[in-house]
Amino acid sequence: MSNAERHHRIDYIEFTVASIAASKAFYGGSFGWTFQDYGPDYCEFRDGRLAGGFAHGTPQPGGALVVLYSTTLEDSLAKVETAGGRITKPIFPFPGGRRFQFADPDGYELAVWSDA
Repeated sequence: MSNAERHHRIDYIEFTVASIAASKAFYGGSFGWTFQDYGPDYCEFRDGRLAGGFAHGTPQPGGALVVLYSTTLEDSLAKVETAGGRITKPIFPFPGGRRFQFADPDGYELAVWSDA
């Protein structure tokens, strides 16, 4: 993708987390993300399409809702729970599909959606 095509698109997401190791275990276990450490206080993650980072610090949950896509919503929900996530909104329908929302170990709320 050229820089012109990337203009005004989400390019990176960064979370401040209490434990980089715990965040890697949670997101790796839930969604299969891969990681590249850059010293003890920063880790980049990749989900296969988008990159972001975990910065060590005091978590400040809130902000934009990050939404992930799943081809198997029930399996994704089970993996989130197994990895230690807390379901904040069970699977529900919305125009265009279904989704659930969860809080990660640091309290960030995210959603996972699938086609109807």
